[in-house]
Amino acid sequence: MTTQQGTQGAGCARYVFRLRVSATAERLLTGEWGRCRWIWNECVARSKKAFADGETCGPARLDKMLTEARAGNAWLGEGSSVPQQQIIRDFGGSRAKALKDVKAGLPMRQRAGMPGRKKLKDSRPSLNYTRRGFRLKDGRLHVAGGISLTVVWSRQLPAGPSSVRVYRDSLGHWYASFVLPAEVQPLPRTGAVIGIDWGVKELATTTSDAHDLPHPQHGRKAAGKLARYQRMMSRRKPHRGQAASKGYRRAQRQAAKLHQKIARQRQDTGRKWAKALVRDHDAIAVEDFPPKFLAKSSMARKAADAAIGATKKALVEMGRKHDRAVHLVNPAHTTMDCARCGARAKHALLLSERTYTCTACGAVSPRDKNSASVMLVRAGLTPAGAEGARPPGALLQGAA
Repeated sequence: MTTQQGTQGAGCARYVFRLRVSATAERLLTGEWGRCRWIWNECVARSKKAFADGETCGPARLDKMLTEARAGNAWLGEGSSVPQQQIIRDFGGSRAKALKDVKAGLPMRQRAGMPGRKKLKDSRPSLNYTRRGFRLKDGRLHVAGGISLTVVWSRQLPAGPSSVRVYRDSLGHWYASFVLPAEVQPLPRTGAVIGIDWGVKELATTTSDAHDLPHPQHGRKAAGKLARYQRMMSRRKPHRGQAASKGYRRAQRQAAKLHQKIARQRQDTGRKWAKALVRDHDAIAVEDFPPKFLAKSSMARKAADAAIGATKKALVEMGRKHDRAVHLVNPAHTTMDCARCGARAKHALLLSERTYTCTACGAVSPRDKNSASVMLVRAGLTPAGAEGARPPGALLQGAA
């Protein structure tokens, strides 16, 4: 069974920009987040009480709670109602997802957890504003509550945003994430198709040798520095009830900065590879499996460093943006099936066996290459362009 994505509209896209926040604006944003955090925690308490009493607790009931709370608390009424209403919407969506997983009978390890309390020291500010809660004027972002923010415009917005989320990361940097209708940018047709199999030694093995993605090992290259910062934090760890020292906070910031660099390197690698893939192929058959199961294996660290989930997400988004068909293929028994004759082996191959040999037709090929070809077969794609060849009459490749 396959799921096709990328040909039914591009949906929405996010444009993220860095913000220059003054001390006054940061104080106002932090105060606004304090009010929203209180509302979130109140929603958690109300929903738990409603569940214990056998009652329902939907968005309408929580909106009524917000109206009563703003009328009875002057400090809450001082803030804008827009982000406070949106925090209720976020809570409702999170709770609905958790209840849906429970109703579907998913195992505990696959369920989305029920929303919990947001602690002051563990939660970072994140404020969502709808169209009536912000405006762009003279290159600056003005949000409800009289807060003016300077945006570092690295590119122009193609259209008017429908909403914006203002948030702060682990390094204390502020960002604005605008939501806009995604713009579809079709690429010239090439007539080629490709199959992709995820792995650990090779992050992505494809039916075309030119598009294989080796393991970038960004986390492994930075492991030495990260371990050094973590040792510094361990030596300076404050006792319970004591404030953290300046040296501990400095080491904590250096570790967070390095984590952010690794995440951006993984994201950049995945996007560049995905762009090259969709530029050269009209249809892509990719193995659709949740990489979480690798977290319980001996390959957990290497699999986490590979960032398979983020790379697959980048590929799906790039295919949707450039109007390419991306087929998500069921990964069951892909290492046991023969791509040439379709015969299935009686026993699963050991991980150490890297060559697949079909006992029915005698085909011999590298294990991952055979799995990548199986993706094409299961997606129903013609293998004429599996190795990069174009069928007769196909258009020539154009520039991206």
